[in-house]
Amino acid sequence: MSVIVVSGTGTEIGKTVVTSAIAAAAVAAGRSVAVLKPAQTGVGPQEPGDAAEAVRLAGPAVTALELARYPEPLAPDTAARRSGLAAVAPERIAEAADGLARSHDLVLVEGAGGLLVRFDEEGHTLADAARLLAAPVLVVAPAGLGTLNSAALTAEALTARGLRGLGVVVGSWPASPDLASRCNLADLPKVSALPLLGA
Repeated sequence: MSVIVVSGTGTEIGKTVVTSAIAAAAVAAGRSVAVLKPAQTGVGPQEPGDAAEAVRLAGPAVTALELARYPEPLAPDTAARRSGLAAVAPERIAEAADGLARSHDLVLVEGAGGLLVRFDEEGHTLADAARLLAAPVLVVAPAGLGTLNSAALTAEALTARGLRGLGVVVGSWPASPDLASRCNLADLPKVSALPLLGA
């Protein structure tokens, strides 16, 4: 597969770290890799965003592309509207990913927040871009209490839209995991019907 969409059950749960780890593993295996961030929110013009962080973590061999940047830490649709900047349509995301796939072995498309966060006023989401790309979706989830419900809902949303879930990765494993985190390693595959690919 040349394009993987990396989404999550929410925000600040480790999507960029997971994206970077996949990129680093692919580079180590001799593959050329690009990371596409369709919409970066909450970052100023000169600050490094998630795509730059993926390059920092995975190495300079990784190509990074960001399509839009909005200063306020909000959903892309809201952030675009409030800033007066253009929103990012799923067609633009798919076009950019296809372009990168022509010159890279692997393209990782890292979403913003969860799968159904709105990207534009029409209500398009990362799921719409994944459908246009016919790309599998990797779901990143947190470790602790509450993750089973959000993972199950995300998996249901994938199925309802005819998208293929690649698996679930726990995006940030605690140094001292509590009981819920430990139990979730066994329970996440059951409730999501997706394989647990790592933590």
